[in-house]
Amino acid sequence: MRHGLLIICAIAATACASEGRSGGSESWQAVVDTVADTVTVRTVAGSVWGDTTTLIEEVRIGTLEGADEYILGDPRSIAVGEEGRIYLLDRQVPVVRAYSSDGTYLFDAGREGGGPGEYERPDAMAVLPDGRVIVRDPGASRIAVFSPDGEFLENWNRQNSGGFNTSRRFYTDTAGYCYPMVLLNRGVPPWEWQYGLVTISPTGEELDTIAAPNWDYEAPQLTASRDGSSSSRSVPFTPRRQWTFSPMGYFAGGLSTDYRIDLFRSGAPVLRIEREWTPVPVLDEEAEERRTNIRQGMQRQYGSWRWNGPPIPDTKPPFRDLVVDFDGRIWVRVSLPGRPTMSEEEAREEEQRSNRRPLRFEEPIAYDVFDAEGRFLGHVRTPDTFSDDPELLARGDTVWAVVRDDLDVPSIVRFRMVR
Repeated sequence: MRHGLLIICAIAATACASEGRSGGSESWQAVVDTVADTVTVRTVAGSVWGDTTTLIEEVRIGTLEGADEYILGDPRSIAVGEEGRIYLLDRQVPVVRAYSSDGTYLFDAGREGGGPGEYERPDAMAVLPDGRVIVRDPGASRIAVFSPDGEFLENWNRQNSGGFNTSRRFYTDTAGYCYPMVLLNRGVPPWEWQYGLVTISPTGEELDTIAAPNWDYEAPQLTASRDGSSSSRSVPFTPRRQWTFSPMGYFAGGLSTDYRIDLFRSGAPVLRIEREWTPVPVLDEEAEERRTNIRQGMQRQYGSWRWNGPPIPDTKPPFRDLVVDFDGRIWVRVSLPGRPTMSEEEAREEEQRSNRRPLRFEEPIAYDVFDAEGRFLGHVRTPDTFSDDPELLARGDTVWAVVRDDLDVPSIVRFRMVR
């Protein structure tokens, strides 16, 4: 049932005043529509913040040379606690390290091993609202729990769902629950996997399993199999099912065939966020190097493999990924035109050294940010060295993320958002 159509405009000044920010020259304009149990907020022009937001570096942790505590190997997960204390899971060591808000090393929490206070193959960490640090360890099928100051408290054993390794963030909510990711249908080919989350209480009790949102869509795949092994690759630049979990306790996600994000709020109508967008073209060189990269990778494992899926499309999906920050804001990583990061000569030299053709083209990282009510706050541009792996963290006007320099040396940087 449709409950009407409403145009909202010229509200940027009021919205910005409530958030302590200066407005832009163009007011945010949106169409709000309610159909059955879904409220759609479609941005048609402007933004609450006005001008594009940039990130200004304030604190950096990481160096090429120096004390071991400041040399980062493989930053797998970052988390932020009270007073801006920064926690890092460095998978290369592996260890969880804590730094003050100004970047000073404080202590290590736990170490590699199988005993109390140790972890075998950690893949993510998080901070609960009471300050406890939790480390997801699929290698030991458990979660290690530490105090805010790094003292080991206990292990939460996971007998039924603990051995699944994933690159996703270790989701938590404002009520102190955490949500490790699980595979719901073991024993099927990778391209048929279905995922979900296990709800774990603040005391470590496993509760219900909740399935991730799904959309009626068959993603274009490239597949290969031989001698009992199988593999799949997505066709580059095709739409994907993208979802994440909000600290407010609900899924957010969408199918990137359109600029449409759904917030599956508990006890409330689905909030659908939409925005006008212009398709971004896939450059011919960009498409060709992706085809070559996939073909070479598959043939190394599967011999005479040939491309067996649909072609690479001419345009990119409107968005590539989603992140929900501590304030419940939705950061939508948008597609942008690819740009070369090395010359053809440099690419050939790298291929001779590694026997693999490198990807010359990469997309800059930029986000559209929406609040939990669907208002388009604005566009955020990131530095060239910015990485989205692991995912950024944000609260208020502060952003924490990993950056990588020209030598691929990683650092953690605390940024300030400036408009």
